[in-house]
Amino acid sequence: MRGRIILSHGSDSSPDATKVSALAALAGSLGWDTLRTDHRSDDARGLAGSVAPRIARLRASVEASAAPPVLVGSSLGAFAAGLASLEVPVAGLFLLATPSAIPGYARPLGLREGVPALLVHGWRDEVCPPGGVQAFAARRRLPLLMLDDDHRLTDSLDMIAAQFRHFLATLAVAA
Repeated sequence: MRGRIILSHGSDSSPDATKVSALAALAGSLGWDTLRTDHRSDDARGLAGSVAPRIARLRASVEASAAPPVLVGSSLGAFAAGLASLEVPVAGLFLLATPSAIPGYARPLGLREGVPALLVHGWRDEVCPPGGVQAFAARRRLPLLMLDDDHRLTDSLDMIAAQFRHFLATLAVAA
């Protein structure tokens, strides 16, 4: 195995969500061990109320890993993955449709400095308008791939998979 990848789905979704499932299958085919966290019980606490339990669940999964894993997240899963990276060491962050803030939650999006990261977002994202993540990426000088898609990014799965493959290859070279 090349390492572990922990994938975190968005709000009102599941570990079997389209993007999470596709990226887990790709990672597995490339020799990575994958873990899909299940946040459905956390989501019952509401959007802002689910953030801290999601971070705690991700932190526990990272701490149970033999080495720092790559965190992959979609929407609220991306937001929680970014914040979890501030608390525990991770090897990389691949974040999709990431909100820059969650209404009612005190902390804005944050990522651990020096961790390889790629943000992917849709120009037509109706849930997380792109301006917030664009400003965040610009302040931090992070790579941001903007696609002609909406929040679900379903029209861009092939492009996302190609970018994910490249991201993982870059991490393998750096290791």
